[in-house]
Amino acid sequence: MNKKLTIINIALTLVAILLVYLVFDSIRQPVAFENTRRTRESEVIQNLKDIRSTQTLFKQTYNRYTASFDSLIEYVKTGELPVVNIIADPTDTTFTKTINDTVGYIKVSDSLFKNRVNFNVNDLRYIPFSDKEEFELQAGFITRGGLRVAVFEAKAPYKSYLNDEDKKFRQRVNNLRAEQEDLGKYAGLKVGSMDEASTNGNWE
Repeated sequence: MNKKLTIINIALTLVAILLVYLVFDSIRQPVAFENTRRTRESEVIQNLKDIRSTQTLFKQTYNRYTASFDSLIEYVKTGELPVVNIIADPTDTTFTKTINDTVGYIKVSDSLFKNRVNFNVNDLRYIPFSDKEEFELQAGFITRGGLRVAVFEAKAPYKSYLNDEDKKFRQRVNNLRAEQEDLGKYAGLKVGSMDEASTNGNWE
């Protein structure tokens, strides 16, 4: 009898340990996933911001955006921006007119990334944590209010930067993607739009 009770007690103890582990794991898994997601998305967002900044200057130079990372990266490496000195027109008694005087040029790379430690412009095209997958980059024009407006869009899907071997992790990514798609939203991070004259990111 005592032997039976001992076996039952051991079995109950093991069941209790298993239940404690399952409860702990059910809490740990989503927390770990969210921490990983936040860490990875912070790097993806920084790259999207860099793409937006570069596209903005590219448009100032060429009056359009580009859908080519080769062109965008070459622009950062070789492009120059005028340094303009704006002064009041001495012949204007209304003090409303100005004279723009170009006093020199600054490299695009220095304007955007001079203070970025270990920044490599060649990596601008790659989605972090994706094994060298490139951002989806588009550019073109739309008509708004009778005007032709330049637009661009850069995107990184969840599956690219949240890829993982763990089955539970992958399932959470699939759930996240399904939630966004059910809401009619892009399942990932993106900046700009091919439908609207906007350069906002969907994280903002």
